[in-house]
Amino acid sequence: MPRGFDLAVAHAHLARRDPALARWMDRIGPVEPEGWRRPFEPVDAMARSILHQQLSGKAAATIVARVEAATGAKRLTAAALSGIDDAALRACGVSGNKCLALRDLCRRAVAGEVPGARRMAALDDAELLARLTAVRGIGRWTVEMLLIFRLGRPDVLPCDDLGVRKGVQVLDGLEAIPPPKAVLARGEAWGPYRTLASLYLWRIADGEGA
Repeated sequence: MPRGFDLAVAHAHLARRDPALARWMDRIGPVEPEGWRRPFEPVDAMARSILHQQLSGKAAATIVARVEAATGAKRLTAAALSGIDDAALRACGVSGNKCLALRDLCRRAVAGEVPGARRMAALDDAELLARLTAVRGIGRWTVEMLLIFRLGRPDVLPCDDLGVRKGVQVLDGLEAIPPPKAVLARGEAWGPYRTLASLYLWRIADGEGA
């Protein structure tokens, strides 16, 4: 299943449309998400997103490892998660709300409401957003991360993401972090390759290329 897009074409497009961003891209160098080449299972990806919510990376990694051990599986599929009860999940450190979210994810996956990786490839961004945010505990940001880092869709700008907003602040030399609407307006120049712009904005926010 092909994922991703032509980064060279996207880079050239952004360089033409936004000289300020072009200077940062040249200093930072090429970027490409590793997830585009890795095997991808949608239920596993969303289950991990649910488990990571509102936790530090270290705490989330510990809980995920416990859930993997409890299920006896490295991929948190609907079958694997359905093989343990709520008490076992809670013993792993999973909150009650996250248990409910995981159960809803499994139920919808079994019912065919969560498309598989190949089916996702045939659906546009808006359709995927509508389908996946119907799952308890899955919001717009989670789906946008899946679209960028797993499916490699070319024109995704997560304007609510703090890192993206901080990146725009640094890029444009703003005194304050811009609101999401301002980021969305700023990103009109980057379409249809706003995903690559987002990847660079995260790096700008992290201090790369300064």
